[in-house]
Amino acid sequence: MTDTMRSADGALSEEALAEIRALPARFPEIRSAVMPALDLAQEELGYLTPAAMAQVAGVLDIDPGYVEGVATFYTLFHLQPVGRHHFYVCTNLSCALRGAYQICSHLLAQTGVSRFGEVSQDGLFSVEEVECLGACEYAPMLRYQHAYHYDLTPAKIDALVQAARREGAQPAAVAPPPSGTAPVPMVGPSEQGTPAPPQVAPPRRRRSAATRQEKTDG
Repeated sequence: MTDTMRSADGALSEEALAEIRALPARFPEIRSAVMPALDLAQEELGYLTPAAMAQVAGVLDIDPGYVEGVATFYTLFHLQPVGRHHFYVCTNLSCALRGAYQICSHLLAQTGVSRFGEVSQDGLFSVEEVECLGACEYAPMLRYQHAYHYDLTPAKIDALVQAARREGAQPAAVAPPPSGTAPVPMVGPSEQGTPAPPQVAPPRRRRSAATRQEKTDG
C-alpha cells in the first residue's frame, strides 16, 4: 500500500475492481465473496471508505447494507484510517495471564501510540486490542502483516518495531492466499528458526457398539 494507491475520494482503483470482479467465480455463493472483496479494498486503501464499500456492493450486486454489516462485524476490517504498520494484540484470558498487557504497554511505548485505536504522530503505527486469535498455547501473541507472532517478549517487540521502521511507509509485501480461498490470517513463525504451530488432524469418529454389531452380523 502506497500513497499513490490512496485516491482523494476513497474510491478503489480499476486494478482492485478487476480483482473483485473475478472473485464470484471462486465461490458457490455470491455473499462468500464479500469478505475477500473487502480485504482487497482494505489492502489498497488502508481502511474501508464509504466509497469503497459502495463499489464492492455494486460490483458484486449485493445490498450495500449487507456489505456494511460484514465490514462492521469483523474487527479485522477498519472503518477509520490506521497506521501503515498495524498490530492486532490479543488480550484474552490465555494471553492476559501470560503478560499480554505488559507486552501491550511496551508495544505502545516503542511505537509512540498513546492508546489502543489511535495512530502514532508519524502515521507509521497503530495498535488494536482484539479478542482471541486462536493461538492460546503460544500466548502472548499478536497478528502483524498477515502473520502470527508467538511467545512475545519485549525483545521480540523491539525487533518487530525496528524492522517496521526500516520499511518506513511501505509495509512488507505479503503473499496472496491460495486461489479459491478467502484472505485469512496466515499463521507464520514468530522469528527466524521458530517453527509454526503443528498441524493437528481432526479426531476420528468412534462407532457405537450397535453400529459395530450390525457390521459383524452383516
